[in-house]
Amino acid sequence: MCEYMLYMFAASVPVSLHSQATSVVKFNGLNFSEWAEQVQFHLGVLDLDLALLSEKPAALTDASSAEEKSFHKAWERSNRLSLMFMRMTVANNIKSTFNDTESAKEL
Repeated sequence: MCEYMLYMFAASVPVSLHSQATSVVKFNGLNFSEWAEQVQFHLGVLDLDLALLSEKPAALTDASSAEEKSFHKAWERSNRLSLMFMRMTVANNIKSTFNDTESAKEL
């Protein structure tokens, strides 16, 4: 019974990227410190901050270990979703000034 209740609680409280992004102050060009702090916090809560905390891993090879493959996959997911999250929290008039970047840490 206890396991069922725990499952029901976890299933009923999904955390969506969009709902988290809507609670972050929009970056308007003048509030970088506040925006960056909130973005880092929310990405950390979502466990998506790996790409912000570490450099892009080396390309995979046939000799790559299972651990390296797993880290690479996790980093790629973190990077992709972090970039989406950050772009969702930037004012539209600012988005057009950003160069296309492939790294959340770079953005």
